[in-house]
Amino acid sequence: MKRPHKKEALRWFIQAKDEFMDAEDLRKRERFYLALFHFQQATEKAFKAYLYLKVKSIEVFFTHSIDELLEMALEIDPEFKEVMESKKLDQYYIPTRYPNGLPGGVPSRYFTDPKEAEEAMCLAKKVIELVERKIREETHLTT
Repeated sequence: MKRPHKKEALRWFIQAKDEFMDAEDLRKRERFYLALFHFQQATEKAFKAYLYLKVKSIEVFFTHSIDELLEMALEIDPEFKEVMESKKLDQYYIPTRYPNGLPGGVPSRYFTDPKEAEEAMCLAKKVIELVERKIREETHLTT
């Protein structure tokens, strides 16, 4: 079922916010490997929500790279320079989930640094807050 672009973008943004809250719960429970992955996912989905709203093309869904999504967002709005550091979250897409993504490690035992998880949370939060503001400006809705 094809939905209107605005409605579909809002669905993606709701998922991004929910995933962020779940990641934060995982961070507080010291399940850092899962928290890191879900902060990456929340950020990816927030960018996709914004980009789909603006460009109205499913091509925004063809990548999982925050760096690539950020570049697309910058082409539309230079204010996304504020969140350039969010591309660091790309490093959590594979190694936080798959043992073969780490040289000899196991994700659930390897990612143990609370500061690393807090930094990821802050990066994701900045993107979500910026995207939320942009979506509100674009749709004149509260999310």
